[in-house]
Amino acid sequence: MLAWTTLALFAPEAGAAGEACEGFVGCLKYHFDAGGWGMYPILGMCIVTLLIIIERFMFLSRASIDKNNLVSHLKTQIMSGNLQGAAQVCQSNSVPMTRIIYAGLQAVASGKTEKEIQHAMDEAALQELPAIEKRTGYLAMLGNLATLGGLLGTITGLIKSFAGVAGVDPSMKATMLAKGIAEAMNCTAFGLGTGITAILFFAILNGRTQKILDDINEVSVSVMNLIVQHRQAGR
Repeated sequence: MLAWTTLALFAPEAGAAGEACEGFVGCLKYHFDAGGWGMYPILGMCIVTLLIIIERFMFLSRASIDKNNLVSHLKTQIMSGNLQGAAQVCQSNSVPMTRIIYAGLQAVASGKTEKEIQHAMDEAALQELPAIEKRTGYLAMLGNLATLGGLLGTITGLIKSFAGVAGVDPSMKATMLAKGIAEAMNCTAFGLGTGITAILFFAILNGRTQKILDDINEVSVSVMNLIVQHRQAGR
């Protein structure tokens, strides 16, 4: 991803330094080694970030459903008085939205009042909604931590480079200074790459999460209104 690509952008510089840098993986290894100890905590944050991104995309993909098609099928079943058919529609499309609606339909079948039906749907929502929002917020935190980790590596690398040239032979000063600055810049690049990746996907996943939550609220209200209309028509 972006964090790894950032490190590999500087392949020509690696070759100029006299180090072997062959291919994408070789450049990654070269720049990672050049970054010093600061690269390891950033690597840990990068791995956690990637795992969260993959897991959230998979979960949200499974949690999504065509709300218009679902409401259309439910409306047909509920308005015809076939609550069992409406429940089967929910059971055959098991996602958070349909599980919440199914709880309401069970309450209807049990002869509950409208208030009790709403309570049943609210209780189901309290069980389902946290799983939809789970872990996405960590991406924003990891983005900030990775950026700060890169900054810390930059500072320690510069301290190391300037402190190291204080009492050495003048012919070695340029080499040691360049090595310390390279360590600082590699940490900066990796930290920024990881931070940008985390924050970018936080925005994308947060948008998808909010859409699912909005759809659940919209469909829950629509189904509740259908149930009320059906009951009134039955009277």
